[in-house]
Amino acid sequence: MRLVIVTGMSGAGKSTTMKMLEDMGFFCVDNLPIPLLPNLMDFSSEFYKDVEKVAVGVDVRSGKAIADFGSVVKTFCEAGDDLSILFLEASDDVLVKRYKETRRNHPLAGNGRIEDGILAERRQMAFLKERADYIIDTSRLLTRELKSEIEKIFMQQEDYQNLYVTILSFGFKYGIPSDSDIVMDVRFLPNPYYVEELRPKTGNDKEVQDYVLNCDEAQEFLEKMEDMITFLIPNYIAEGKNQLVISIGCTGGKHRSVTLANEIYRRLNQNKNYGLKIEHRDIGKDALRGK
Repeated sequence: MRLVIVTGMSGAGKSTTMKMLEDMGFFCVDNLPIPLLPNLMDFSSEFYKDVEKVAVGVDVRSGKAIADFGSVVKTFCEAGDDLSILFLEASDDVLVKRYKETRRNHPLAGNGRIEDGILAERRQMAFLKERADYIIDTSRLLTRELKSEIEKIFMQQEDYQNLYVTILSFGFKYGIPSDSDIVMDVRFLPNPYYVEELRPKTGNDKEVQDYVLNCDEAQEFLEKMEDMITFLIPNYIAEGKNQLVISIGCTGGKHRSVTLANEIYRRLNQNKNYGLKIEHRDIGKDALRGK
């Protein structure tokens, strides 16, 4: 029988993930007291012989009993059970925003600040994150993207490297994205803005792409960029990084940066075992400003 422990930070998407696993055929139990985990497995084996996959949600609501989790995991491993731990992560600012939007109290905050509850939870959950087989940072993920990652791990059985890479185009005149890990400036390339017929188009249009990419500098930049990212990713994975934001910027975030971001995404997407997405933050802002 396969057992998946779904855990992580409160507000990072555990309940949503449990629903996804249930749709994938898992027998799901949320917030089960940790000492009852062995009983659940025995019960499932005896009375639900057709159940082959079980997912159990475990989080900080377990209180002091969460400290016993290590010994329970050891028992399963010694019994030869197929056990894996999925840890859902998110940045502090995203967690705070989610709690404020839902107007819910953090389980460890009490009447205090949400930030204090998150800090206390990180301390309590640190050992679980270290033991996790899979770590997904949901800070920038849409629900459908999270579902894709869950399917990749538990349905498609892909070799998952606990890293989600976001390729992000932006315009410098609107500010550098605050969560960027790598920022590249492509304002050295020919600017389609000064070509009248190309100005209203974007880097998603073939005419703009052909204009930007039809120069030696663009091709050389892409080769060097791809080589650098290919070198960095396994090293980031080895260091335990689970979220990487690569920001490509031009003046307005509409032509050059969009084109280069699309091309880098295309190249990385050909052969990968990590999560990958693309965003164009400022692609439509000049149209909005013109109204």
